[in-house]
Amino acid sequence: MQIILLKKVENLGTLGSVVSVRPGYARNFLIPQGKAKMATKANLEAFEARRAELEAEAEAILAAAQARRDQLSDMVLTIKGKAGNEGKLFGSVSNIEIAEAIQAAGIAIERREIRMPDGAIRHLGEFEIGIHLHAEVDTAIKVVVEAE
Repeated sequence: MQIILLKKVENLGTLGSVVSVRPGYARNFLIPQGKAKMATKANLEAFEARRAELEAEAEAILAAAQARRDQLSDMVLTIKGKAGNEGKLFGSVSNIEIAEAIQAAGIAIERREIRMPDGAIRHLGEFEIGIHLHAEVDTAIKVVVEAE
């Protein structure tokens, strides 16, 4: 199925690309999310008429993500939790607690933007946590987990 991308989609294409995808991916995800339209002649003409507007919107979103990256670049979060004698936490520190700590510092972030490939933190110490703000903007922060 041929579609026109209205936004940059990771591992698929950029704004304005005409790509071929599986019908279910287009019908169930890309089109309902507003990331694509069917590649018909009428839709291609309508897209070309709105191209400048969509590109300006995409650049504004990218600039906002880069501004947030600059705010987060030197951030060190300290999270306290109950721990045993061996340094193991009673419970864990997940992306929800990290997102709440960042929001408490005054920076808008969603928990889905926090990347924790090894899962929740279950020990005391310093950890490097990746943050994916945009398809082109990634950063990392340091999280220090201390005992109460």
